[in-house]
Amino acid sequence: MVLLVMAAGSGSRYGKLKQFDDLGPNKEFLLEFSVYDAIQNGFNHIVLITKKDNKDYLYDYLRPRIPSSIKMDVIVQEVSNLPGNITARPKRIKPWGTAHAVWCAKDVIKTGFAIINADDFYDKNAFKNAANFLKSNPNKSTYALITYKLKNTLSEFGTVSRGVCKEKDGKLTSIIEHLEIQRKEGIIIDHDSGNILQEDDFVSMNYWVCNESIFDYLEEYIIKMYNKLENIEKDEIYLPFAAQSLLQDNIIEIRVIDSESKWFGVTYAEDKIEALKSLKQYTDNGDYPSPLWN
Repeated sequence: MVLLVMAAGSGSRYGKLKQFDDLGPNKEFLLEFSVYDAIQNGFNHIVLITKKDNKDYLYDYLRPRIPSSIKMDVIVQEVSNLPGNITARPKRIKPWGTAHAVWCAKDVIKTGFAIINADDFYDKNAFKNAANFLKSNPNKSTYALITYKLKNTLSEFGTVSRGVCKEKDGKLTSIIEHLEIQRKEGIIIDHDSGNILQEDDFVSMNYWVCNESIFDYLEEYIIKMYNKLENIEKDEIYLPFAAQSLLQDNIIEIRVIDSESKWFGVTYAEDKIEALKSLKQYTDNGDYPSPLWN
């Protein structure tokens, strides 16, 4: 089983490259805990997608730490790497977004796989549930989304954007993006839309479980969306929007799977303090060894 870790972000609100921040008790990166949990649940191939400047650093850092039996690839999300006959604009510096990041891994992933962000902590049960789905899913057109309860994904230090999931009979029907969610005076509100949200609403934290068929779908989607970008230097092509498009066209179905886990991330610099506390507590409780890799 393959885990694809997206580590090409810039961390504009956080103030630094948060995927390489030393948050663990022994200065481990947050992504190391996800890789550890994945390996513990049977994942045997780790693929990381990052920027060119970080490729060698990430490989040299992580390869000696994880078991030698685990295959590992570090892939660069090149701005110039586009499908079809598309030629990248010379002024484009920013990566093309998460849909493009996943597509860039097409040459090294040939089976079903899970996708996560490098700067999120997803917890053990999420990886167990993702692994169980991969092991038991025979249908190439059936994907999954590992979801979290909204109340467990908020920040005390500002608003967050979340895709609120709607489902029927365990299948995703839609993801509605809310851009400025915040708990205020006991109510969770999206300041952008004015919508009041519920604590137990399931949200997407970009933990997808896909089959290798997604690469062909993404190639077509990227070509289509590239021609619709309003700002060719800054606009991005997002994985959740690609998934919704495939869902609406009845090309795939997406199972909604409760992570049964707690999530935390580092959207803002102030979130780092809570992340440090949480990882120390997990380690002190024996959920993780210290140091993480022996």
